[in-house]
Amino acid sequence: MKKSLKYFLSVIGLLFAIQVSAQLSPGDLSNSHAHLEGIKNCTSCHVLGEKETTSKCLECHTEIRQLITKQEGYHASAEVSGKKCAECHGEHFGRDFQITRFDEKKFDHNLTGYKLEGKHQELKCADCHKKELMQANVSQKKETSFLGLGKECLSCHSDFHQNTLSSNCISCHNQNTFRPASLFEHSQTKFQLIGKHKELECTACHKITQKNGKEFQQFAGVKFANCTSCHKDVHENKFGNDCRKCHNEFSFTQVKTISGFDHNQTNFPLKGKHQSVTCKTCHKTSLTKAVKHSSCTDCHSDYHKQQFVKNGVAPDCAACHTVNGFTPSLFTIEKHNQTNFPLDGAHLATPCLFCHKTEKEWNFANMGQTCIACHENIHKETMSEKFLAENSCKSCHSTSVWSEIRFDHNKTRFKLEGKHEKINCRNCHFSEQNGSTAQQFTNLATSCEACHQDVHFKQFEVNKSTECERCHSPQSWEPVKFKHNIARFRLDGEHTGLDCVKCHKPTDGLIQNYIVYKFEDITCASCH
Repeated sequence: MKKSLKYFLSVIGLLFAIQVSAQLSPGDLSNSHAHLEGIKNCTSCHVLGEKETTSKCLECHTEIRQLITKQEGYHASAEVSGKKCAECHGEHFGRDFQITRFDEKKFDHNLTGYKLEGKHQELKCADCHKKELMQANVSQKKETSFLGLGKECLSCHSDFHQNTLSSNCISCHNQNTFRPASLFEHSQTKFQLIGKHKELECTACHKITQKNGKEFQQFAGVKFANCTSCHKDVHENKFGNDCRKCHNEFSFTQVKTISGFDHNQTNFPLKGKHQSVTCKTCHKTSLTKAVKHSSCTDCHSDYHKQQFVKNGVAPDCAACHTVNGFTPSLFTIEKHNQTNFPLDGAHLATPCLFCHKTEKEWNFANMGQTCIACHENIHKETMSEKFLAENSCKSCHSTSVWSEIRFDHNKTRFKLEGKHEKINCRNCHFSEQNGSTAQQFTNLATSCEACHQDVHFKQFEVNKSTECERCHSPQSWEPVKFKHNIARFRLDGEHTGLDCVKCHKPTDGLIQNYIVYKFEDITCASCH
């Protein structure tokens, strides 16, 4: 009852005071509070019976009350704490009066609880304190305010990482510059940088792309379980995907160990002689540097000095040789017979070097195909060209046996008959002269006495020619053609049937002893 009475009297007293002082008004309210003008609205800011208005101020300015309650912000700082609102924010000084007044250049932002550092020190107040950055509604409902901003980086800055990383930006970045992220420690991640990885630019692994229409650099979700997540497997998974079994992060060319390395898993399995070759013989600079191996000449010099190159392309050495050794050659007689010079006869048994090696050099290209390319033409200019066309010996000889002559003598001026068919060519065409063998195949005389001795000592010579064929034939030396009836002395009577030696006796000459067939005297008295 007493309290109600006291309150009633206070109201009456206030009304009386207002009426009394109506003519003594303290002044118009500022534009911000103009809507509270009038006697009816006095209790909106003033407490009846009290001069202090702070409690009423905080009833409207709830965001400031909340900050003070949480001991945050400028109004909770040592400079303001304990002061009444009216000490700084006056009223009833007219519509144009500025309730909030302070020098922005001299204002100590540290009192707000958010210390300005780095690039933030260079900004103007209006750069941050603007409507679009205000996270909470401010009771004053003004276009600009110093309230309503968040302390988190993302409350002012767009999330470059687009919600793929933590929102605690200062765990990686400082307030001086966004790039590079100087506070980031890669050692704190699941993928620690070792060796060459330390020297890489971030963009080498964390590519800059476009996401949601904005520049985006991927940091989260980068695969790193295997080296092949970033690096191309030059071995094409032949050795698995754990590259660290052989390589390290300091250099790809440094191989940890080659013991147990299975070269057969590569594109060049080691076989034959290659198994005994040291690695450095082929991998001269680095074990990891690719070595050409498509052809034998990538490592081996062309022993044949490009003799087999055709149209600029050299055949594979494997056509003739194996990795077990350069010799023996795989070039068989069957393969040789597919060339322009098939082997037959004695050539089949002839070692390759007899034809293809001269002194120290082997020769396979531009080999002559005529006999004289390998063999000496012993006949040279002693034989007619028509029997030695293009220096080919095949007119007389075969590849089987050199001494086996197949020459058709009937093509010459002297047809071989009888005993002549069995005589060796050398008997007629070769002769010993002054200790050397002479040959003659052309311009040979065809008369008998050219080869045979005239045992009759010119008894039958006519015009300096002895025509032996008048009596003899090539089949036999016997005078099968001689007819005594055509001679000067015909045989008749008792003469018929006599042996020739009864009349034709040898001479008794000491130097030339021959049978006399022609007599000067054929009278009976010459014999009887």
